[in-house]
Amino acid sequence: MKRTAVLIVGGGPVGLTLSILLKWHGVDHVLLEAREQPSVHPKARGVAASSMETFRRCGLEAEIRAAGLPASSVHFYRGRSLVDPDYTRTGTTPTEQRNTPSPGLVCAQDALEPILRRHAEGWFGARLAEFSEHRTGLRAVLTDGRRLEADWLVGCDGAASGVRAAAGIEMVGPTGLGRYLSVRFEAPLGEVVADRASASYFLTPPAVGGFLAVDNDRHWIYQYPLGPEPGDLVELVRGAAGIPDLPVTIRDTMTWRMDAQLAAAYRRGRVLLAGDAAHTIPPTGGHGMNTGIGDVANLAWRLAAVTSGWAEPALLEGYEAERRPIARQVIDISLANSRARGGYRIDDELLLGAVYGEQPRLPTEGYVPTVQVGHRAPHVWLGGGVSTVDKIGPGFTEIPYGDKTVLVRPDGYIAWCSTGPTTTKELRQVVAQLLSS
Repeated sequence: MKRTAVLIVGGGPVGLTLSILLKWHGVDHVLLEAREQPSVHPKARGVAASSMETFRRCGLEAEIRAAGLPASSVHFYRGRSLVDPDYTRTGTTPTEQRNTPSPGLVCAQDALEPILRRHAEGWFGARLAEFSEHRTGLRAVLTDGRRLEADWLVGCDGAASGVRAAAGIEMVGPTGLGRYLSVRFEAPLGEVVADRASASYFLTPPAVGGFLAVDNDRHWIYQYPLGPEPGDLVELVRGAAGIPDLPVTIRDTMTWRMDAQLAAAYRRGRVLLAGDAAHTIPPTGGHGMNTGIGDVANLAWRLAAVTSGWAEPALLEGYEAERRPIARQVIDISLANSRARGGYRIDDELLLGAVYGEQPRLPTEGYVPTVQVGHRAPHVWLGGGVSTVDKIGPGFTEIPYGDKTVLVRPDGYIAWCSTGPTTTKELRQVVAQLLSS
């Protein structure tokens, strides 16, 4: 029987990122993913600045950026069709991205997952049958009969999480806020959108739904709100695009439901939840996957400290205390976006502004960098293309900011500040206190 420190169930982007982070921390773990192959449907596409900074720390930023759309395409189109002469196009400019060395990008899940799989440590094609908790850990049985023992189990197995159900954790909040058909298709639209290339193409009345660019050339997604039967899918796509003779090849379809739910707890005993297993976030804003990646960035260093013996299991209580209120606020923001008739703004830096403390919160007026405990350590260029973000390692990192010296957690958050000089002995005492508090 194999013994491991952490068992991860679910190998989507969140579970894979947790595996990569645990590997970065040197934590022995096993990831189980039922699918042998990565997703073939683009699904989530927006990788926010907060997630890109996490990938930057793990050395994956360049590889992911090369697989995504160019920065010039990160715009948002609104028009009655793809050929509407009266369209509008909005987006961010480089001057608006001074707060991070790693601005977000569009990298569809079918392109992102293979990259993450190459760097994670997973058992692909392996499915969890059951697990039980005992005094010193957990025992898990796979559907093929293999058995595992682990100290901790993390459910990253999506909105229909079997881990969450087995742990007896309820989801709270509305379901069925909308049902959508997602059509993956190929069509020669590159020249059609050449002067208006965007990441998302929102269709305005009388048209319905919208297009999502996969490569802004031949590969596309059309999202259609389900109601009456859509009929012939080729004609549906042609009508929405505004091109009656457009050559269209349908590759596959999937239906999905918009929910806005939050798990009643993120931990029960030795079982923890992350990503969609902990929260289902409306896609309006592109924060769902990125909130999940923020979860595991927060959780990985805590698991590393506990499994190595540097901290007691009580350190894991801070995971729910910090991340659950943030997810609640992200759900509320995304719900408001879904109801905004005039459209909504995509805020790439929203999750950079998450503040931890007695009342964890998101910024209401946009992210403003500050050197304070509970805030993300601000990005400052140090020369030679090196950022303060690049100094953050798998342990607590000392970084000077002008007249302040701070200790930064592995997830990029300031844990302690000093306004005067400190010795190595004093810093070690502070770290010990932080891990025991």
